[in-house]
Amino acid sequence: MSTLSNRINNLSESETLAMARLSAKLKSEGLDVINMCLGEPDFNTPDHIKQAAKNAIDQNFSYYPPVSGFPDLREAICRKFKRENNLDFSPANIIVSTGAKQSIANIVLSLVNPGDEVIIPSPYWVSYKEVIKLAETNAVYVNAGIENDFKITPQQLEQAITPKTKLFIFSSPCNPTGSVYSKEELKALADVFALHEQIFILSDEIYEHINFSGVHESIAQFENIRKRVIIVNGVSKSFAMTGWRIGYMAATVEIAEACNKLQGQITSGACGIAQKAAVAALSGDLNSVKTMLKAFHERRDLVVSLLKDIPNLKTNVPQGAFYVFPDASYYFGKIDGTTKISNAPELCDYLLKKVYVATVPGDAFGDPNCIRLSYATSNDLITKAISRLKIALDDLH
Repeated sequence: MSTLSNRINNLSESETLAMARLSAKLKSEGLDVINMCLGEPDFNTPDHIKQAAKNAIDQNFSYYPPVSGFPDLREAICRKFKRENNLDFSPANIIVSTGAKQSIANIVLSLVNPGDEVIIPSPYWVSYKEVIKLAETNAVYVNAGIENDFKITPQQLEQAITPKTKLFIFSSPCNPTGSVYSKEELKALADVFALHEQIFILSDEIYEHINFSGVHESIAQFENIRKRVIIVNGVSKSFAMTGWRIGYMAATVEIAEACNKLQGQITSGACGIAQKAAVAALSGDLNSVKTMLKAFHERRDLVVSLLKDIPNLKTNVPQGAFYVFPDASYYFGKIDGTTKISNAPELCDYLLKKVYVATVPGDAFGDPNCIRLSYATSNDLITKAISRLKIALDDLH
């Protein structure tokens, strides 16, 4: 009999973090491991943001901050939404959390009851599924295959909706696929939601600025569903601030207050020093963001080009984020003479142990045919990693 709760026993460890930990272990043993599993920019936090944090330390922002976030940060977030997304929010609509992941958990736990249904397009970010488990409610997955650029259609959405549907969760740009919904595609989904007033939409926009298709489009722009859209964002990806742990959400006052209530019992407010750094990030220019975007765009092009030399990896052309999500099912059932590959987890294990390249199996993201590669690393390491992958995959027959 387990001494632990069913809640924790039913929860899966993040496969992204598990693979990162295994690759770090091998690297500590002196092996030349190339980590392509973590979604973390390899850039340093811009200097003006670091300086703002240093100033905050000197100004003694070392006491408990408000649970919902410092007023100046919430105001900066509102200005950001108006300036970049043409969306009107007041500080009462904003809750700052310890990363966007906590914002997502707050929202789900504040909205759904056991027996409700939450629609999630698949592939999806690993933690959506696990947060739904914690909420003890039911996930309904809508398959968006590579043939449709990993994006669902309005018809698929309509077919998935039942009287029990309470919430829809998606990301654009998407982790793990890099797919980006266009304004027209979002409008078509919004028109479906407009017919079902009981459904809230959680729009994860953490990769907003890592977008190669042009201007970011938010589903919150459509008036017919705007009050039911909850936006989640943060500074981790756009400003290379993963370790600062600042995310935020924008919602109706009722939902924001509910999330504030929950957060007050779980973590209280996010780190005050990090919040002051986030004010500088969101209030400054986007020059550093544009520099990173240019580099990620070049890396995207490099990865896609190199993967063409591995014809049995079927890959779309991602329009955002910093991932590729190739279909690797051709290699299932193949053998290199000693090791037989039956599925994506075994393939990722094979690639790590054979050529020391760390990837993540698509099972974690809802597509067992795929593997995820992050190109948030240098061009040299990308070239070296794909070359190793080709060698290892060519050995499978």
